[in-house]
Amino acid sequence: MCIPAVGTAFASMLAGGGAATAAGATAAATTGATLATYGTYLAAAGSLLNGINQSRAAKANAKLIENQRIEEKTLTAQKDSRARRQFQVQMSKQVAELAERGVTLDSPTAVLLGQEAAQEMSFQSQSIRATGQATDRELSASASAYRSQAFSSFLSGTTKAAGTLLTAAPDLWPNLGGEDAYV
Repeated sequence: MCIPAVGTAFASMLAGGGAATAAGATAAATTGATLATYGTYLAAAGSLLNGINQSRAAKANAKLIENQRIEEKTLTAQKDSRARRQFQVQMSKQVAELAERGVTLDSPTAVLLGQEAAQEMSFQSQSIRATGQATDRELSASASAYRSQAFSSFLSGTTKAAGTLLTAAPDLWPNLGGEDAYV
């Protein structure tokens, strides 16, 4: 076989292969466009689901903190009640000791001791309640922050999903906004 004949045969194979390659490229491009469309939808759905899940988690945390807040209020009330009871027991013991010594309960010493004990009991009770109120405010603020985070997460997921779809809109819907759009 001579060289020009081989060249002609090779050229005819390439020409036929080129047609097949062009058809394959068109099919691949169509498949790629379809996959890109699915990818866009999946990305938008993923952003939306991520926002929803983060929102649910933040709401669950807010609920847990609200429950803790209720428990802390109960504990504060119990601590206050226990402290008052302890002071009353000590005051009763002190009254009994004074009576044993022969001191009358209306004497200036007994009255002064009673007033000091009552003031100390009141101070300790106020301290316990103030600590409880501070804890309540702190937990309330944390729960509020989690509720805000829940809304923010949902809004962020929704916005990202919308942004993904709007960015890909010209590829997803080629006639959107074209000359035929308003006819």
